[in-house]
Amino acid sequence: MTSSIKKIQRKSRYRTVGLMPGTLNIDKSALTPKMEVFSYNKDGLTTTDAKDIDVVLQQVKKQRSLTHWIQISGIGDAKLLETLGASLDINPLVLEDIVNTHQRPKFDEYDDYVFMVSRVIYFNDEGELANEQFSALIKGNILITFQETYVECFPAVKTRLSAGKGLIRTAGPAYMAYALTDTILDLYFVVLAQIGESLDELEDKLYDSPDKSVMYNAQQLKRSLINVRRAVWPERDKINDILRTDNRLISKDVKMYLRDAYDHCVQIMDLIENDKEITSSIIDLYLSMVSNRMNEIMKVLTIISAIFIPLTFIAGIYGMNFAKIDPVTNKVMPDNMPELYSEHGYYYAVAAMLFIAVIQIIIFWRKGWFSKL
Repeated sequence: MTSSIKKIQRKSRYRTVGLMPGTLNIDKSALTPKMEVFSYNKDGLTTTDAKDIDVVLQQVKKQRSLTHWIQISGIGDAKLLETLGASLDINPLVLEDIVNTHQRPKFDEYDDYVFMVSRVIYFNDEGELANEQFSALIKGNILITFQETYVECFPAVKTRLSAGKGLIRTAGPAYMAYALTDTILDLYFVVLAQIGESLDELEDKLYDSPDKSVMYNAQQLKRSLINVRRAVWPERDKINDILRTDNRLISKDVKMYLRDAYDHCVQIMDLIENDKEITSSIIDLYLSMVSNRMNEIMKVLTIISAIFIPLTFIAGIYGMNFAKIDPVTNKVMPDNMPELYSEHGYYYAVAAMLFIAVIQIIIFWRKGWFSKL
């Protein structure tokens, strides 16, 4: 993990104003959907790369004894979503939430299905903090998930599904939804670990060779923490809503595991607050070091000025050239400078200046001003 600034991936927040509720206003940059279907039970698993949603839905209807996870990566096809909505009787508002990818994590209940949203956060290959929407819909024995990109975030879940160990093949689609949610929370821990490493590097640099990049990097990491906090806070509320529901699609066994996910949310929030305190401390400490350094510089300049003020005063007095005797008329002018034409006057003036400067230096030294520079 390098100490370079971790930028936040920018996304357009533009939305067309005044559209009818339920309108599928898909962004032009949305990716073409890719579908992968996992049909399984305790005895086996079948994985299919599908291209036609109608074929997928027919297959699902024929295999009612199996649990089906339909993973859709990319949401750039309104027809696919409309077909899903019509075939499974999905509320158009749910489909609208799927394509409007700035939703906060939530849990919505309907007559015979539930809908949930999470935020997937990770550092991509360019070091940017990606914040993508993950949507999941559970109806009967079907779990349908939607991601914005093709980034594979759930390889561990698929490995467990292939191995068939534990409850992942037998506990139904709600357990699979929990497993995916728990993986998303694990990604939060990974992001916070990376941010923690960057904070450690910033602290080391702050003590060794501080410069402006320390403050800039700390502020960028703080913004990253705020983005993670913005995702995990409603995620905790979402899981709490699921724990409180009496919906038959969420079994008691699944709720037991969701309590563990809820605890993970609390841990993540604690880590975020701790790291935010560290970033604020780094920024404050850097500003204090800059201020102290400036004070030291000003102290040096003040000492130099204090030494030269009396010397400048003497030079100014004897620079006025008010002679005691007029060099042209030899007329004596009273109350003028008698030392102006004194023999060795220059040396006497320089010696007086040096004497005053040495006395001042001795006084400053005894007061300890030089030892504190």
